[in-house]
Amino acid sequence: MTKRALALVVAALVSAIGFIGTRVMPAHAVDEPRLLEERVFGTSVQGRPLVAYRYGTPGGVVVMVVGVIHGDEDAGLLVTSALRTLSAPAQVDLWIVPSMNPDGTALQQRGNANRVDLNRNFPLGWAKMGEPGYWQYAGPSRASEPETQAMVKFVREIRPTLGIWYHQDLNMISPGTGFEGRVRARYAALTGLPLVRITGGRYTGVAATWQRNVGEAAMAFVVELGPTLSAGEARVHADAVMTVARMVQRASR
Repeated sequence: MTKRALALVVAALVSAIGFIGTRVMPAHAVDEPRLLEERVFGTSVQGRPLVAYRYGTPGGVVVMVVGVIHGDEDAGLLVTSALRTLSAPAQVDLWIVPSMNPDGTALQQRGNANRVDLNRNFPLGWAKMGEPGYWQYAGPSRASEPETQAMVKFVREIRPTLGIWYHQDLNMISPGTGFEGRVRARYAALTGLPLVRITGGRYTGVAATWQRNVGEAAMAFVVELGPTLSAGEARVHADAVMTVARMVQRASR
């Protein structure tokens, strides 16, 4: 082999090694956000854990995100998964609850394993509605379900300034008033969801309405996702959560 041929072989090997090195390295070296706490705050009817993940700054403005309350409306799980890869804004105490209805998701039904609509079972404004099998069955009494009881206790402990609850599939956000209205409008603008007021229907024992009345100046709203959600769209929603969390934190100074 001539010196020139040998040099070409060596150069090719060096280039190949360099290429392999770049392939095994992560595409973007980003530090994972530090998990402060993983808390099992209750169990479902069938014994599945209700889990909350805590990130950010303890003692900061508390923001809670709930991915699923109706079991067959589970696209919010993609949003909560995306959120867990992002760093919370400074001075935000972020709690992520992927699901408060794991039995419903496992069974692919709206209600829990007792067929109770958990979003009609919270203690504020509860009223009897339907019987088991009715799609909005509110349960035999206010906060009758173990999932509701666990969430009530958890929220009363952490006292979120802002709560975001995911549903499907109306693809909208209901407008609000005052500062909360501006937070909702900002989230809608960031995600492309229209601001549309929900009319008609009967709403008793609603989680977000109850949560809004737990703490002083507490805010809570529902994000109605569409029938499907891609990973990219979930990331857009996760970024929007972080943006409005920062907005709430700045307003609290």
